[in-house]
Amino acid sequence: MLGNFSYSNPTKLYFGEDSLNYLNKELPKYGPNVLLVYGGGSIKKNGIYDQVVEILKSNGKVIFDDAGVMPNPTVQKLYEGCELAKENNVDLILAVGGGSVCDYAKAVSVSAWCEEDPWEKYYLRMEDVDNRIIPVGSVLTMVGTGSEMNGGAVISDPVNKLKIGHVFGDNVFPKFSILNPVYTFSVPQYQMVAGFFDIMSHILEQYFSGEDDNTSDYISEGLLRSLIHSSRIALENPGDYEARSNIMWTATWALNTLIAKGKTSDWMVHMIGQSVGAYTDAAHGMTLSAVSMAYYRHIMPFGLAKFKKYAVNVWNVDFAGKADEQIAAEGLDRMAAWMKEMGLVMNLRKLGVTEEMLDGIAKGSPAMKGGYRVLSCDEIIEILKQSM
Repeated sequence: MLGNFSYSNPTKLYFGEDSLNYLNKELPKYGPNVLLVYGGGSIKKNGIYDQVVEILKSNGKVIFDDAGVMPNPTVQKLYEGCELAKENNVDLILAVGGGSVCDYAKAVSVSAWCEEDPWEKYYLRMEDVDNRIIPVGSVLTMVGTGSEMNGGAVISDPVNKLKIGHVFGDNVFPKFSILNPVYTFSVPQYQMVAGFFDIMSHILEQYFSGEDDNTSDYISEGLLRSLIHSSRIALENPGDYEARSNIMWTATWALNTLIAKGKTSDWMVHMIGQSVGAYTDAAHGMTLSAVSMAYYRHIMPFGLAKFKKYAVNVWNVDFAGKADEQIAAEGLDRMAAWMKEMGLVMNLRKLGVTEEMLDGIAKGSPAMKGGYRVLSCDEIIEILKQSM
């Protein structure tokens, strides 16, 4: 393990088929006014909305609906949510949905009482929060982002083709999150597998860095093996509770800061993928899957020992009598085969990317430190071309 670090995670999780009942335990901790945040209305069709509202009312809460949170929440939607939260002096923001809804709720929580333009302050200047923060809770209905147990909040500016994530501190983490795997069963297959890859990408971007013998990497390998195993079962039978519960739990631990401890991390795939999303509004997990293989093949020579370890420990590549380069490449080949098996998008054209967009996408992808190589803009463009 490298360096010195501290670890805390203030989010309380309630997991399982009866987890929604624990909302009754959390609600008395907050004032009467609740901003209920959700997306396009699927929670009304599947009955989750009615269940949540019934519990809120039984606890004497006044409910203010903030519906219509889109898959890539926009800065304009953020402004609308801030107005709702401030005008009604809400005491709690309850996000019911997937990662975008959770991200949006956290963005509103820090922005509603911000005296400046929150987009400028938190997303362009990346400043810390110095104003009142509204507590957030979540009821998760789709897995992938890990937003239920971290401080991340991604917001898009479609006019200027920007999609930016701000990772806030412990004070912005959800106070509680309710994880019922059954709530994920009705998610369409395309969104389900996009979530699978978002989970994998989170783990890989923390895994592919460093040369030391690091406990965090061993945890990552276990999470990856669990995800690969359960994803195959879930693809065949989306209603398999054991598989979906394992995937939900893996998604949470993939990005709740644990496996980043004692090491650097490389978020370049997310930077490129988010820039692709700013140009296409494509599903987040699919923007990551479309660029990942080209990226990892590009940086593999610079982190060969870790790529070999990945091939052997995650993909069970037989290393006897093979050169390190061959072992590492075979691991990436097996990863690509799994991606195809899942039906993931592996070509940017399928997401609507054109050659004319590549320069803008590259310029919107800040080069990140922490991994095995800091990319130049030309290298990013080449990776994008290899992904077309």
